[in-house]
Amino acid sequence: MLDKIMNDLMDLEAEPQTPVFDLSLDTRTEGDITTLSVTPVGLQERRGSNVSLTLDMCSPGCTEPYGYGAQLSPRDQTAKEYLREGTNTLTPSQLHTRAIDDQALQAEFYETPMNFVDPKEYNYPGLVRKNRYKTILPNAHSRVILRTADEDEFLSTYINANYLQGYGGEERAYIATQGPTVNTVGDFWRMVWQERCPIIVMITNLEEKNEKCAEYWPEDSVTHEGIEIKVVTVTQEDDYSLRVFTLKFGGEERSLRQYWYTSWPDQKTPDKAPPLLELVEEVEQARAEAPPTSGPVIVHCSAGIGRTGCFIATSILCKQLRSEGVVDILRTTCQLRLDRGGMIQTGEQYQFVHHVLSLYEKQLSHIVEE
Repeated sequence: MLDKIMNDLMDLEAEPQTPVFDLSLDTRTEGDITTLSVTPVGLQERRGSNVSLTLDMCSPGCTEPYGYGAQLSPRDQTAKEYLREGTNTLTPSQLHTRAIDDQALQAEFYETPMNFVDPKEYNYPGLVRKNRYKTILPNAHSRVILRTADEDEFLSTYINANYLQGYGGEERAYIATQGPTVNTVGDFWRMVWQERCPIIVMITNLEEKNEKCAEYWPEDSVTHEGIEIKVVTVTQEDDYSLRVFTLKFGGEERSLRQYWYTSWPDQKTPDKAPPLLELVEEVEQARAEAPPTSGPVIVHCSAGIGRTGCFIATSILCKQLRSEGVVDILRTTCQLRLDRGGMIQTGEQYQFVHHVLSLYEKQLSHIVEE
């Protein structure tokens, strides 16, 4: 039974089965800032059956109405107000205390509306082939719209992806998207080129019991939608591989970096935070060195909400901690969910983000002391 629960916990399916585990830091010496472990120590809560959870994800109170001028139900309006106003600013000492307060974090996580889209709002023939999971859909106001000669043809403009704000309200700093399927690889590369994306962060294996993502890149070179994609270099680091591509289209040539993070284990959150923090720093540095005309950083896992949400939240919050000396993980989660429902998908992931930021603050303090 425990194996079944663990398999469900971090599988990041569209209909996630999310029992919540207590998590605790390993008992390490006060000065050990190199590792952080998250250990499941017992089932604390299960929010009803799988059926009730699936229904809750699609309930009217969790929808983003497609189109403009739609009336929000009172429940939906309340959820939107919470996401617009939710805040809990933490000082370093409060962050460290909060990171190990499992009950408070889980209560906060479950009080925060998911803001999932009602699948009925995307009732277009043939759209099912464009979505990896039927209940994970892009919120309408922030969805990426692919440019096409026939903009009245909805399917040709559609991709399951959303623009997300970055630190300080930076518009379209990130694009969160599902792992491409065999049917959407061409759309994915259209988006990469259209949005002038300099970096892709991939946080999933191609298969984890079932397919999580299509292998959308070539071994050497390939052409999708008229875009020539050529692999220039492949570098294998301890926790991720880096591919550098050259993209050519219409006489223009660009460079693209793909960071494929492979140290996020199947079925759970990572047991150590430093590899994730190192990747966040590496991506931030690469973004700073990209041409000034570059667009958003693309981040994807399988559904594009769980691990993707953790990575983007960590990136934003590390900047906030450096700039302001405080973090507001709740505010960041709310903003991400306004733009793409379900970001930071499970209670365990929410706790993990707190643990990562707690470790990062200790690293910063250690550097200052030196």
